[in-house]
Amino acid sequence: MSVTAPRGFVASGLACGIKATGAPDLALVASAAGAVPAAGVFTANLAAAAPVQVSRAHLAASAGRAAAVVLSSGNANAATGAPGVAGAERMCALVGEGLGVGADEVLVCQTGLIGIPFPLPPVEAGIPLLVQARLADREAARRAATAIMTTDTMCKEVVVEAAGFTVGAMAKGAAMLAPNMATMLAVLTTDARCDPALLSGALRAAVEGTFNRMTVDGCTSTNDTVVVLANGESATAVGREALTDALGRACGDLAGMMAADAEGATKVAHVVVTGAVSDDEAHRAARKVADSALVKCSLNGEDPYWGRVVSELGSAGVAFDLDRVELSYGGVAVCRAGVAVEHDDKAVRDHMQGRAIELTCDLGLGAGTGAVLFTDLGYGYIDENRTTS
Repeated sequence: MSVTAPRGFVASGLACGIKATGAPDLALVASAAGAVPAAGVFTANLAAAAPVQVSRAHLAASAGRAAAVVLSSGNANAATGAPGVAGAERMCALVGEGLGVGADEVLVCQTGLIGIPFPLPPVEAGIPLLVQARLADREAARRAATAIMTTDTMCKEVVVEAAGFTVGAMAKGAAMLAPNMATMLAVLTTDARCDPALLSGALRAAVEGTFNRMTVDGCTSTNDTVVVLANGESATAVGREALTDALGRACGDLAGMMAADAEGATKVAHVVVTGAVSDDEAHRAARKVADSALVKCSLNGEDPYWGRVVSELGSAGVAFDLDRVELSYGGVAVCRAGVAVEHDDKAVRDHMQGRAIELTCDLGLGAGTGAVLFTDLGYGYIDENRTTS
């Protein structure tokens, strides 16, 4: 049931005409009880889209409370100037009118093509129907999750049952995915009881350990947003650790789904760096490997070319000593002390031919560890992105 699994949440999704194909393109997730504690994490891109600007402002104006999130797909409403901001504000106002709440108690997310004027008339016509269609069942949640898809090939939904409360979530994302922010659109709901400050801190920690540890193409979108609403309907007062864990589990599952659905990807890889002088340096080194086009191409070709990995580690800007490095594919060491070692070629080949790749890099310098989830670079990615998409 994803976003409608926690008690007291409703959702809806429909086609209003943003997408020329007639596919669903407008969604709503709302608290049935009105404004509740809310939090968001937004893109670090300075070319932030209109919906990001509006949602940030609304969370600040409402002191971290929101009643609903309205989402659209097919047009990013990014690089659209004042009319774009006005359009995003209008979406919030219309939802607010329908729900009987203030416009600044509504958040907005949008995704699609950048730099194209946002078509407001079909959205203005669709929002009243969207609000009217809201329900608390599984089908309504699925319609909402479907309506936010762009190049996604599947809905991304998850439910996490925690001790005394539930987290539901939906997301979209298949490209323009890079670490250091949410890297897609996601809405989480929970019936846990908490205040906005605790919720914000838990969400940021959850994002840092999941979405910020994933990359597909090294590109950070203008629209990246993760939003959570907490209505307290379970009557379970949660602490920071329990809430962070539950949100993190939901975000982690969604991140895995996005990597698995990445445009043109044939491999989902997990690079783990150990033996760094600090966790921060381990993460930086892992990210350098994960963002390498050469490493990605090697994965696509099922070639365990560890020399490319060593090269990226050595240029990651972290403490590095080639004579201490060890690299393994699928647990089989192919390099020790910075040089090739005899190994089971068949075991490595078999591992590289699988869908999931495990790459471990031990720098041999300290106790720091870090990991990043990433994908290969395949022909399908280029086919999808060689024109406006």
